[in-house]
Amino acid sequence: MSLSLSSSSSLFFKSFNSNTKSVTSRFTASADVPDFLSVDWLESRRKRPFGPRLSFSAEESVHYQLDALMFNDQPRPDYGVEVMYRFAGFDPFERSLYFGPSFDLGQFERFRRIFHHSTYRVLLNHKERKILSTLNVEENCYKQRVWIRGARPEEEETFQFTMVQRVGGFWDGYWLTESLLHDGDSFSGGVAY
Repeated sequence: MSLSLSSSSSLFFKSFNSNTKSVTSRFTASADVPDFLSVDWLESRRKRPFGPRLSFSAEESVHYQLDALMFNDQPRPDYGVEVMYRFAGFDPFERSLYFGPSFDLGQFERFRRIFHHSTYRVLLNHKERKILSTLNVEENCYKQRVWIRGARPEEEETFQFTMVQRVGGFWDGYWLTESLLHDGDSFSGGVAY
């Protein structure tokens, strides 16, 4: 009985080995799969746009946003405002209280125009800043008041950043800017955005 079992098993292995060879040759023929990634793919991944990172604390997030606004036009015009838009934690399909009053900020151009309004333009290319106060409101909510001296003579304002750490979803753990408020009546004259 063991003879018949071994002879049948050797027959099985012979057929298996012959099938394996044909499968192997089939894979060899399909080795010429085109590469759809561009030549500079790895380099472009390293140059992803600057924005929120999981490793940033709330304080670092505010610092990086203010740095971007300080050098707003480097490497291109309004790059600092682009960084602010990436950190913005509002839904682009709903009206937002990011600047205080309710605005439709879904389009970047509308967001950008508010930064060029007389109240917020002090942030663009500012010369000096000083942290006035910080407050951890809750475990995932952080506020910071910052005094800004602008690029124009006698231009200084105070702003309050409210940072919220998202829980769940795509942005889980990231600190995003819930609001950037001007101390005072920032839109008393109205704004066309």
